Amino acid sequence: MTPSNTQLSAIKSVLFIACLAPALLLWRGLELDTLGANPIEAITRTMGEWTLRLLLITLAVTPVRKLTGWHWIVRLRRTLGLFAFAYGVGHLLTYVWLDQFFDWEAIVKDILKRPFITVGFAALVLMTPLALTSSNYAIRKLGGRRWQSLHRAIYPIAVLGCVHFWWLVKKDVTEPLIYSLILAALLGVRAWWREQERRKQLAGGYLPKPRFEGKVIKIFAK
Repeated sequence: MTPSNTQLSAIKSVLFIACLAPALLLWRGLELDTLGANPIEAITRTMGEWTLRLLLITLAVTPVRKLTGWHWIVRLRRTLGLFAFAYGVGHLLTYVWLDQFFDWEAIVKDILKRPFITVGFAALVLMTPLALTSSNYAIRKLGGRRWQSLHRAIYPIAVLGCVHFWWLVKKDVTEPLIYSLILAALLGVRAWWREQERRKQLAGGYLPKPRFEGKVIKIFAK
């Protein structure tokens, strides 16, 4: 099944609205005062969780494409990745602005006291060049091979995101455990595919079939 350009545009529009919905719900909850006793913590937590969720959904695009044959789904990956970065930036800004009020001395002390902040910040730093090079122009400028090598940073980014979440919750690790298992499955299936490709190459599966270019001699039995 390959959607037409009109259908694909509609799918992209629905995806954009779906990705934007959590932020709109947070804004609505802030206006209606329904985010609980600590709305800043609720916003920070939700922004962080959606960053990780969208990262995992982005990583799931390739397996879905291979399993279903829906090659067009790759064209949705850029939207997912950019929204993951946007929620990551929102997660950081909420902490720096609304939680710490740009008190850099307090932020430094907090980082030294709680290493999970450092891990989360490192993940966002690694995400930045991916977001900046997400355009077709950047792909042409870098070249396909270099662009792909750069964007493989999404793997350690997702790992850092899971570690950040795990260290944050400390006691009840059920939710970060679920995310970690999903990530392990997504990375595991990639590792398995690469191993299959390696074995196929070693077995000569990609060697061209030899062509016989000599003359054909017919032999007739007497």
